[in-house]
Amino acid sequence: MITAQNLQASLRKSSLAIWRLLPVLLAVLLLSSLIVPSIPVLIHQGFLGKGDLLDSLITAVIGSLAAGQPIISYLLAGELQRAGIGLMAVTAFVGAWVTVGIIPMPAEAMVLGWRFSLIRNAISFVLCIALAWLTVVTLHV
Repeated sequence: MITAQNLQASLRKSSLAIWRLLPVLLAVLLLSSLIVPSIPVLIHQGFLGKGDLLDSLITAVIGSLAAGQPIISYLLAGELQRAGIGLMAVTAFVGAWVTVGIIPMPAEAMVLGWRFSLIRNAISFVLCIALAWLTVVTLHV
């Protein structure tokens, strides 16, 4: 049965957990806001365009470091394609952006544990590369 005491205790406990997590979340937002603007610079400096597999790995690492909303990844994917980057690399970027989070990992680890966060991010990274390759093979591009 829910009582006023139980509700107050739960609210106090939740507030304390959010208060402890707040500095980590702010750091994640600040680091992400530093990385996202550097993506177009990397395109123009020639870090990409070295081949499908290498481009896929590079863009997946960039996507893993940057955290943001999926809609922004689609805009950046359009910029990558306009710059001549292949579909496999663009798909790896979008997949890593949405599913892998290196910078937000400390916040995730505070809530779910380091072991879970590391395993989830490693599996997601590998699957991003595999799914990017499968997308290109399936579409015969």
